[in-house]
Order: sequence, then C-alpha cells, then structure tokens
Amino acid sequence: MLCDICGREEARIRRITETNGKGGNLIVIENIPMVSCLHCGESYFTADTLHEIERIKLHHKNFAVERPVPVAKFA
Repeated sequence: MLCDICGREEARIRRITETNGKGGNLIVIENIPMVSCLHCGESYFTADTLHEIERIKLHHKNFAVERPVPVAKFA
C-alpha cells in the first residue's frame, strides 16, 4: 500500500482500539483500520475511516454493546 505521507509502497493496515469520552459517556471503538508506514513511521486514518468513527460516536447507542471493563490506575 502506498503511504500518503512519504509516497513509499511500505504502508500497511493495522487494526487498533480507541476510546472516546469519560465516565458514563465513555465509548470504546474496536477494530479501527489505521494506515501505518514501515518506512517513515507515520500512522494515520483515511477520510472514510474518520467519517465512520464520527458516525459511530454520534450513533453509538443504537449498536454499541455494553461490557464490563477493568480499570487500573497508574501509581
């Protein structure tokens, strides 16, 4: 895959998990495709991915599944 930053053919798609919000408004979005370049080290989302993240954040109550999440505090 071609990297949009450096133009080399060393970009790969990796799947990540991101959180948004706090407390009762916290949502975790899993399996987000992120472009990562092995050459320049940059990682970025495509425009389509950003639009889908925004759609999920706006409408998460329609299809999000609640799961208990353990939380640890850093010293």
